[in-house]
Amino acid sequence: MFGSAQNGVLLAARLLMASALLPTGVARALNVSGFAVALAGAGCPAPNAVATAAVIVQVFGPLAVILGVMPRITGLAMAGFVAGMAALLHPFWLHAGAAAVTERSFLLADLGLAGAFLMYAMTGPGAWSWRGVFSSGEASAPARAPAKPAAKAPARPKSGSVKRAGGRAPAQAAA
Repeated sequence: MFGSAQNGVLLAARLLMASALLPTGVARALNVSGFAVALAGAGCPAPNAVATAAVIVQVFGPLAVILGVMPRITGLAMAGFVAGMAALLHPFWLHAGAAAVTERSFLLADLGLAGAFLMYAMTGPGAWSWRGVFSSGEASAPARAPAKPAAKAPARPKSGSVKRAGGRAPAQAAA
C-alpha cells in the first residue's frame, strides 16, 4: 500500500484498537469503586489503586492511540496493560465447561489486541495523526532507528586490485 491508502488503513486500525478499550474505560471511570470490587474478587492486591490506574490507562491510552501521540511508548504500554488485564480478568484455567471456553476466548481476543498494539508500536501511526501533521510526511514510514553517518571512504590504491574491508563484494560494502 502506498500513500493515502496506507495512511487510511493505519488510521482505521488505530480507531478500531481504541474502540475496543475506550467505551469500557469510560464506563469503568464512571464506576471505579465497582471495578475495584471486581478486581478484589479476582484476587488482585490493592484493588483500589489498580482500578484507578487501569481507568487512567484505559481512557487516556486509546485517546493517545487515536491521535498518534508517542506511538512506541503508547503501543508498548497498551500491549502490556491489555495482556496483564486479560490474564487477571480471564483465568480460564480456574473454570470448567462452557465457562472455561468463554473465558479462554476472551483471553485470546485480548491477547490478539495486545499484538495489534505491538504492531502499532513498531509501525507508527502514519501521516494522518498528530505526529504526522508536524513531521511533514515522515510519520508515514515505519519507525526505524536513525541511520549512522557514512564513514569516509579510504583513498583507492593506484594498482588495479581493490581490497574491501571484510572481503565483502562491492554491492554489499555500499549497503
